[in-house]
Amino acid sequence: MYPVTADIATRVFNHSWKIDPIVRSLIDTDFYKLLMCQFVLERFADTPVRFGLINRSQQVRLGELIDEGELREQLDHIRTLRLSRGESTWLRGNHFYGLRRMFRPEFIDWFEGLQLPPYRLDKRDGQIELTFEGSWPEVMMWEIPALAVLTELRSRAILKAMGKFELQILYARAMTRVWGKIKRLERLERLRLADFGTRRRHSYLWQDWCVQALIEGLGPKFVGTSNCLIALRREVEAIGTSAHELPMVYCALADNDRALVRAPYTLLSDWQEDYEGNLRIILSDTYGTKQLLDKAPAWLAQWTGIRIDSGNPADMAEIAIDWWQSRGEKVSEKLVIFSDGLDVPTIESLYTRFTSRVRVSFGWGTLLTNDFRGLAPDDGLAPISLVCKAVSANGRPTVKLTDNPGKATGLASEIERYHKVFGHPAVAP
Repeated sequence: MYPVTADIATRVFNHSWKIDPIVRSLIDTDFYKLLMCQFVLERFADTPVRFGLINRSQQVRLGELIDEGELREQLDHIRTLRLSRGESTWLRGNHFYGLRRMFRPEFIDWFEGLQLPPYRLDKRDGQIELTFEGSWPEVMMWEIPALAVLTELRSRAILKAMGKFELQILYARAMTRVWGKIKRLERLERLRLADFGTRRRHSYLWQDWCVQALIEGLGPKFVGTSNCLIALRREVEAIGTSAHELPMVYCALADNDRALVRAPYTLLSDWQEDYEGNLRIILSDTYGTKQLLDKAPAWLAQWTGIRIDSGNPADMAEIAIDWWQSRGEKVSEKLVIFSDGLDVPTIESLYTRFTSRVRVSFGWGTLLTNDFRGLAPDDGLAPISLVCKAVSANGRPTVKLTDNPGKATGLASEIERYHKVFGHPAVAP
């Protein structure tokens, strides 16, 4: 067991990238990335993709805030990382989700030899333009490290202006806030909660501290973390299944509209086959939860559960429950995982509404690992919405609609086409 980092403020005050590189391991990433990468390597090893950074919080001008030289230094450092022997042994031998062998030897062999491909970095209108191109299995592994570097460099830029004692007060207040949230959640008797905060964390050190606080504060109600490195070091479960990247690329690769409407189900069938009936959690919202479930084949209703990641979470859960009931499934045995924009009041409300009807779990993200709202001058540490997504596959643009119509991403003409094919999310077809 690694020791607790007692004085984060001192570590931050004395930051040197050689002592505290932002990304210190190839497994400082989300567990679902490794599961998806194994799946992609098996089926799409040579498919070319392009990933790009999207800053939805345009008022934060990252290109003016982050030093380009420092950014390049951190990104170049990531390209020197290789899987360590201990990390490889953990992946080969650990019983993830109780399974004896989650990762196949062929994937681990490939991962041990992985060097992340080159990146392209530009600045435009005060924003950073960061893109990655190459084969899908290699390029997809840039997403989480790229987000980690940008969000933490943004944090460091704000923190540099603060003195040692000011930093101590800042982190003391942030710790008090997190601990207060945890003690409030501790009162929920049947709570199951995981850390999903890697993608928009304040920093690696802070995410690690938050996980340690959850371990002590929630005990068995804390079921694990999405971060593989922290799971290894803190000896907790690695949690995750898949993300929107898979249906986005599957759909981009579809040759026509008929293939496009089938693509999400083709993906789910392939996933079920590759993981031998395990990891059966439906991520339903890429092109609309209601649209996906209404047209779903009978076998999909037999899956373990569903992850709610956009739209009104209670409404989406009700849609899933109605669907299971209409398919003759025993709802009380199904699992609903809530993972979008969670904080204590929302968790409490959803827990109260659904925990007696269905199995419920929560993936707590940004407002666990990056809730510094109101703690820095000019609220400079408030979390921002920064994503790194597949923007094209085999030269074709990707689209994501979600259950929130205002958050659609992709070319306007392609978004309109997807609306016609799938129906408009959150609106009955």
